[in-house]
Amino acid sequence: MNALRSLFVSPGPTVGVEIAARRVSAAALVRRGARWVVSAHTVEPLPPGLVTPSLTAPNIADRPALVAALRRVFDRLGTRPRRIGLVVPDNMAKVSLVRFDKVPARAQDLDGLIRWQVRRTAPFSIDEAQVSWTPGAALPDGAQEYVVALARRSIVAEYEEACAGAGAHAGLVDLATLNVINAVLAGDRAPADDWLLVHVGADYTSLAIVRGGVLIFFRNRAAEGEGDLADIVHQTAMYYEDRLHGSSFSRVILSGAALAGEAEAEARGADPAAVQAGIEPLRRSLQDRLAATVEMVDPQSAAALTDRIAAGPALLDTLAPLVGLILRDQKAA
Repeated sequence: MNALRSLFVSPGPTVGVEIAARRVSAAALVRRGARWVVSAHTVEPLPPGLVTPSLTAPNIADRPALVAALRRVFDRLGTRPRRIGLVVPDNMAKVSLVRFDKVPARAQDLDGLIRWQVRRTAPFSIDEAQVSWTPGAALPDGAQEYVVALARRSIVAEYEEACAGAGAHAGLVDLATLNVINAVLAGDRAPADDWLLVHVGADYTSLAIVRGGVLIFFRNRAAEGEGDLADIVHQTAMYYEDRLHGSSFSRVILSGAALAGEAEAEARGADPAAVQAGIEPLRRSLQDRLAATVEMVDPQSAAALTDRIAAGPALLDTLAPLVGLILRDQKAA
């Protein structure tokens, strides 16, 4: 299977942690025969304002409180991992697709060229940036695209230092949506044709189009942005047809919506089941706009769950980026 390389750094942990605006979640995977299995998982809610993902401003308001939350997560997970993979929110970084008609032969020259290209749209000095890239699509005219992630180095360090405070080294740091993609690619039903991922975060939505295991489109939109989700998805589909020469999506996968609905219910003191019921109209509205079946993400095709774990929609949303992060390297090995 193809997998998107980490956009920050890479070793291969078997414990994944996600720090999001409203929660810390973690999962541990083990190999049993030919299958990967989720052996344990847990979620720790975070108080409002403790983590506020941003591309330019500090993200963590109270580091000791986040460290304490991470320690509780590890205690419930039943392990104190020394090395972890860390999933962070999409909106703490900027993802771009950068095209070059000619690619320098030396990796050092290519890295410099990519940094020069993205500095023009960076909201801060490129000297303060952590820039990582991975090859994207090879284009018919001989050009090459690269998937580039840019984040403020000090902001990445905030997340890494919180993990270090809880005793875990985050040797692999990557974005949520990219690792939901990796979970799909690691599964035994990985699409061979073009497919669309709609990932709903706590305060953002990201849309990604994948062709042959390669990311060819990425858009991140703040929750308070103009237009509802169905409109943004429709615009993406039009761009796909007009600019990316696509005909139809083989699959459309929705992730994060059940988890976001559950968090919204808790914040309002409402019944989570009632909010979960609102996901079905969203799924149907996307189907109407796209004229394609919309399915909920299910990482179980990549990593099975133990018998004692009940696989509700919110749990599958939680596990998808964690499974994708861990299996990204394991599949490549």
